[in-house]
Amino acid sequence: MADSAIEKVMTAFEEFKSTNDARLTQIEKKGAADPVTAEKLGRIETDLSKLEDINQKLTAAALEAKKERDHVDELEAKLNRLSLAAANDNVRQDEVKSRSNTWARAVVGAITRGEMNISADQQKALADVTAEYKAMSVGNDTTGGYLAPAEYVREIIKGVTELSPVRSMVRVRQTSSKAIMIPKRTGQFSARWTAEQATRTETDGLRYGMWEIPTHELYALVDISEQNLEDSAFDMEAEIRLEAGEQFAVAEGAAVVSGDGNGKPEGWMTASGVGENNSGSATTIADADGQANGLLTLKHALKTAYTRNAVWALNRTTLGSVRRLKDADKGYVWQPGLALGKPNTIDGDPYVEVPDMPNEGAGAFPIAYGDFQRGYTLVDRIQMSMLRDPYTQATVGNIRFMFRRRLGGQVTLAEAFRKLKCAA
Repeated sequence: MADSAIEKVMTAFEEFKSTNDARLTQIEKKGAADPVTAEKLGRIETDLSKLEDINQKLTAAALEAKKERDHVDELEAKLNRLSLAAANDNVRQDEVKSRSNTWARAVVGAITRGEMNISADQQKALADVTAEYKAMSVGNDTTGGYLAPAEYVREIIKGVTELSPVRSMVRVRQTSSKAIMIPKRTGQFSARWTAEQATRTETDGLRYGMWEIPTHELYALVDISEQNLEDSAFDMEAEIRLEAGEQFAVAEGAAVVSGDGNGKPEGWMTASGVGENNSGSATTIADADGQANGLLTLKHALKTAYTRNAVWALNRTTLGSVRRLKDADKGYVWQPGLALGKPNTIDGDPYVEVPDMPNEGAGAFPIAYGDFQRGYTLVDRIQMSMLRDPYTQATVGNIRFMFRRRLGGQVTLAEAFRKLKCAA
């Protein structure tokens, strides 16, 4: 399966390059791309986007491990619900199993050997089912339709909640206090040249300070009727807990990217001191010539020490635009790496899809690049806790669930990353 995915990525990318090159040639000659070419390119980009999930699994192995753990928890919850449903059945489990087994064997035997050649018990099982069907037609409610309801599927249809993978990118610390204090160097001295017997004076300038990262509180409050909890086919308490966990993750991701620091973490896109470079175009990440010069300028503006562990952060829409960009040598800056067992890259560096990053637009910052583990610190004080309150809403028949988390986050080394601004 992995080999098949690799082959698909490589084939799609080669087709993408040839089609996009044809589009650029048409624009250069005619001033506009042929609609057929543009449509074909769109289909190829859709195919590449579908395969992007494989790349993100390679890029964020920790996220994949968490996904597997969540999947196991979900399966266990489903099995528990099925066990509860079976325990409430008035027919004994051994009797149900015996009757079902006899009927199933009778059906298979009647087909393979003929109904006359199966055992008497199996013939009786078939006859009983036939008699019940004739006596109680499900097409008429009064003669049996009410006893043949539509199948109730114990699974809730949910739209996908996009969770930001920022936790896998930044440094995460635990604390048992309301804040953490991190010493920080705020000034350096400069070495000086001197003659053999010249007077040496103090090279003053080395200074230190303290960086405080406070923790903030997230909460969710849900009221649900006691009867709903008692009568629902689902474990509604577990369902509410799952929803709270998802929404806390959504809020955390948004704050780490663009939080203002007031009662919430400070985001790397809003923190002061984070450097920026212009794309070269007023509204897109491409420069005026449609190339990736602004993107590459951003990369090379970062100090070399931070580029060793640097990654790109952008959303999926912006990634589609990056795939079309070329460098000055007409080479595509996006390159597939699955064939080598490595993540796909942008100019040789891996990237992480962060849904909270903004889209392209005038004055927007759709891309960030750098060593996020050195540049940003996330602090966990209290993991999600739940308070089940049966008293506050007891007079109206409700039970109140209060969920809370405490965490903080801050840019601790602004020079470790930079951001790209859509500007000429």
